[in-house]
Amino acid sequence: MGTFQTVNPGDQPVWINTDNCKACDICVSVCPAGVLSMVYENTSTLGAMISIDHPESCIGCNDCELNCPDFAIFVADRKELKAAGVSFSKLTDEAKARQEAIVANNYMSLQQGA
Repeated sequence: MGTFQTVNPGDQPVWINTDNCKACDICVSVCPAGVLSMVYENTSTLGAMISIDHPESCIGCNDCELNCPDFAIFVADRKELKAAGVSFSKLTDEAKARQEAIVANNYMSLQQGA
């Protein structure tokens, strides 16, 4: 079910180890940019799993990684990401509004029609 990667799998600003994730949704609650959400996953103990819906909006704040109790989410090192030709985003009004909508949707993905 999961993907185990503690090193950046390339040019990704944020990635997860779903084997460690217990779907507590703390990372979704602290993300200011609406990058993360939960999706229904019937094989998960809690019936949901983390989803990275908008990696292009990641601002590199590390709040998700720092607040994860299970060491299941990782944010790229700014220098390594830049070396891969990618940079973190700026926090936009659109990203803030998306995060507000995700929170209002009980942290569930807006892309899922949940």
